[in-house]
Amino acid sequence: KKAVAILTPYIELEKSAGSSSSAGTILLATVKGDVHDIGKNIVGVVLSCNNFNVIDLGVMVPMQKIIDTAKSEQVDLIGLSGLITPSLEEMSDVSRELQRSGLTQPLLIGGATTSRTHTALKIEPHYQSPTVWVKDASRAVGVTQKLVSPDAAGPFAQSIRDDYKEVRERYQSRPRRRPLRSIDEARKRRVEITWNSSDIAAPVKPGIHEFNNFSLSELAEYIDWGPFFMTWELAGRYPGILDDAIVGEQARSLFDDAKVMLKKIVEEQWLTAHGVVGIFPANAVGDDLQIYTDDSRSTVQNTLHCLRQQVEKDSGKPNFCLADFVAPAESGLTDHVGAFAVTAGHGCAERALAFEQDHDDYNAILLKALADRLAEAFAECLHAKVRRSLWGYAPEETADNEALIDEKYRGIRPAPGYPACPEHSEKQSIFDLLDVPTRTGMGLTESFAMTPPASVSGLYFAHPKSQYFVLGKIDRDQVADYAKRKNISLQQAERWLAPNLGYER
Repeated sequence: KKAVAILTPYIELEKSAGSSSSAGTILLATVKGDVHDIGKNIVGVVLSCNNFNVIDLGVMVPMQKIIDTAKSEQVDLIGLSGLITPSLEEMSDVSRELQRSGLTQPLLIGGATTSRTHTALKIEPHYQSPTVWVKDASRAVGVTQKLVSPDAAGPFAQSIRDDYKEVRERYQSRPRRRPLRSIDEARKRRVEITWNSSDIAAPVKPGIHEFNNFSLSELAEYIDWGPFFMTWELAGRYPGILDDAIVGEQARSLFDDAKVMLKKIVEEQWLTAHGVVGIFPANAVGDDLQIYTDDSRSTVQNTLHCLRQQVEKDSGKPNFCLADFVAPAESGLTDHVGAFAVTAGHGCAERALAFEQDHDDYNAILLKALADRLAEAFAECLHAKVRRSLWGYAPEETADNEALIDEKYRGIRPAPGYPACPEHSEKQSIFDLLDVPTRTGMGLTESFAMTPPASVSGLYFAHPKSQYFVLGKIDRDQVADYAKRKNISLQQAERWLAPNLGYER
């Protein structure tokens, strides 16, 4: 990148003389409501190093800006990126608007939650020009080169259309999924817990606790390095990946660079970590969790809306819901629920921008990846403090890092957007409960992505039987009930729950 920056004036002179060596121009954008761009940035670097002119509009990009820029810059390709599940709906909306606006550039789709099936079912049918799901950055060059090639573009686009048509036909003729129970029947098959006071731990230090300017050196001890290598699309389990026959050399080089930068982050305070934890009186009321202002339980200050599995299971297996792990109000027992929000992202954007302005995209991406790891480490670190001292139901727990990574401890910390509670809007209740913006400087976008991007929020459950699970597909009756409980329209609920709908809307 730095060499290209030196050569750029000469390249521009050649262009002005009528000669251009560019392979084509691609517009990249993280869609509205989403703030994650590590993967997109890697794609941008890879394409620029393969002679493409990359116009990166950044994050949170409205569809009209995408359309206007595509027209004004006469780009050859458009690439949409997103990480959170609401981005899937936004990408579908953008494809419709591209078609309505008369654009014909090939459309590339990428991001952690995207897939070939989703692209074939929900995006490609709305846009008549070639629409291609790009699995990862390593595939981007091959796809883009074919799409801009006068000879290869037609056959490649047709092969994609044929492939996606086959995906849709297979989807429509697929064997019937496991049937879904009615929500009433699923609730009868809730987790069986004999509620007694001995399994309910009263918090040692209830209420809200702030952790501002938290020690980065302490967080570094909690880093799980496995996902770090996944960010760079290096496949393998840490630490074995460092000796992998195929990617070991690259993994070791990357790990060495990461450790050098992490040392600078800690010693020079490149990032600032803020967090907040709350432990509140709570009871389950149906599939909801009522959070009370105090132990008198006379006033409900907030309600967390949980979702229940509806797939039919073998006899005796429950249909899980997070509300099952909190004592029901009718039990008369006083239970609690915890909530947290942490960020290690303050300062990241500014320093990453400085790297980018110095044409050092590698270190900009490396910094963002490390900030993400520190945020996850912060969440793990505070959960340990909650278990051992704040809630204090596991004071004898030892600081075994491997056990932490493998989650071999009592209690869970599910986060909105993940399998047990995939609906992102529940973050708003967490933010309200903890006054997160005031206490940590974190915020939420209109699609409930957290800012800064290196942030984590979620809930704490302490019951010995609490466990993670995958919600899976749910039926229309639960979606309608959920909409009523949250006081939103059915259409809005379906949009927020789109990946989990077990029916066509």
